[in-house]
Amino acid sequence: MKKMLSILLVSMVAISMLAGCGAKESSTATDTTNTEQTTNGSNETTTEAAAGSIAKIGLGHVTTIGKSKDLEGDKASGQVDTIMVAAAFDKDGKVVKVEIDNAQSKVDFDKDMQVASDIKAEMKTKVELGDEYGMKKASTIGKEWYEQAKALGDWMVGKSIDEIKGMKTVEKDASHPAVPDEADLTSSVTVSVEGYIAGVVEAYDHAIEVQAGAERLGLGHIVSAAKSKGYSNADGKEVLPAAEVNTIMVATAFDNEGKVAGTIIDNAQTKIDFDKAGKITTDKNGEFKTKVELADEYGMKKASSIGKDWYEQAKALGDWMVGKNVDEIKSMKTKEKDASHPAVPDEAELTSSVTISVESYIAGLVKSFDNAK
Repeated sequence: MKKMLSILLVSMVAISMLAGCGAKESSTATDTTNTEQTTNGSNETTTEAAAGSIAKIGLGHVTTIGKSKDLEGDKASGQVDTIMVAAAFDKDGKVVKVEIDNAQSKVDFDKDMQVASDIKAEMKTKVELGDEYGMKKASTIGKEWYEQAKALGDWMVGKSIDEIKGMKTVEKDASHPAVPDEADLTSSVTVSVEGYIAGVVEAYDHAIEVQAGAERLGLGHIVSAAKSKGYSNADGKEVLPAAEVNTIMVATAFDNEGKVAGTIIDNAQTKIDFDKAGKITTDKNGEFKTKVELADEYGMKKASSIGKDWYEQAKALGDWMVGKNVDEIKSMKTKEKDASHPAVPDEAELTSSVTISVESYIAGLVKSFDNAK
């Protein structure tokens, strides 16, 4: 009898210990995940980004041509300045990471309005130029543009959009209407920041949600002036001069395995027209929209064999990239449609949604990975 009681007591203790362990594990799971009941009655486990971790990413941009110049003497120039801001935000809308750059792209013409620049050459952004940009020599604080852009981005981290928009600034001169007047920026940023603040605000306003686990943010870009042209008049057909700069921008969030958690693709296709005498005919103070901003106004849908405009195809391409690593994206199967379309997707998932040539957008994605922090 005593032996049987002893066995019973040991069994009861063991059962209560197991029950205690089970309760602890259940409690821990409840703390770290959010379980929702779906309409069909099954339980689906989802995770919510914590404060300070990446929940959304956005891409902002501001394009101007105000520094372009009519023909004077033996030179004219079309200059496109495209500010690019890739930003990551947490669930509360505060900046987690931000990358700022500026593609200052110039196309020169000679006295006969023939293109004088090497339009096939690589066009670098201010960050890519690094010390070659040459601001440090004239800087009162001895800092190059890329160093100042980084300092400005670092200042934004942890702040809300309203806090960033509320930055105190001073007008230095007509070319510098908004230089930071914040104590923690006066020794690190002397550039005028209105365009960069506008860029991060736009990134916030159009931010997209990304998959859980995003840890790094990258900004990639491919800049080309290859479609620029000089004046010609042959066989009764007159072609007027034009500086055309295409600035492809790719903002991407990556997880700790290097897989895409979310990406945004856009293209600023900016054209500056001249008459045959070298006078600029494009409104230098006009608004210059990207292909995504133009949306249906871009006009691809009419000619598209799949009835989709550029912004829709760019989104479909970005969606396809999510969950894949760079090598998988680079190995996308493509086919040559014609000389202008050398790499159209030949993947079953994309043939009904993407007919544009994707080589530059993949290159931009790869660059965003290489630049990710």
